[in-house]
Amino acid sequence: MIVLKTATESDIDFICACEAEEESARYIRPWPREWHVAALADSDCASLIIYTAHNLERVGMILLFGFASPDRSIELRRIVCARRGAGIGRAAIKAVKKMAFEQMSSHRLWLDVKSKNTRARHLYQSEGFIEEGVMRECLLDGDGFESLILMSILQSEL
Repeated sequence: MIVLKTATESDIDFICACEAEEESARYIRPWPREWHVAALADSDCASLIIYTAHNLERVGMILLFGFASPDRSIELRRIVCARRGAGIGRAAIKAVKKMAFEQMSSHRLWLDVKSKNTRARHLYQSEGFIEEGVMRECLLDGDGFESLILMSILQSEL
């Protein structure tokens, strides 16, 4: 259904557009272009583009961190899908788990998600992620604060 490929500088405009889309921007903090350019050169990071398998259309992006970690712990820092409700996010999470645990021999894959992002939390839970804790009111969001939920899955839990 999907294919993950390493992003290139020619993908940065697409990545920024995905992040800036109104529904996406509610749940993430879009990065400036120069941060994405820097991430491409960061050996601790993988900037990935999600493509449809049948026609290689770009349909999302992923940022993973922790490749230099001696702890074998990979952070799923960002996933943004350009189309919702089509199973792209679920397929991408499955592909990230496979990459982390089979290709990279990671021990742990973790993420944080805004507490109000119930759709993403449900997806992560259905894919085996466990809620580990709450970073209470750690993000200033408009006029108030919002909490982040820490979630992870271990290789042994697959």
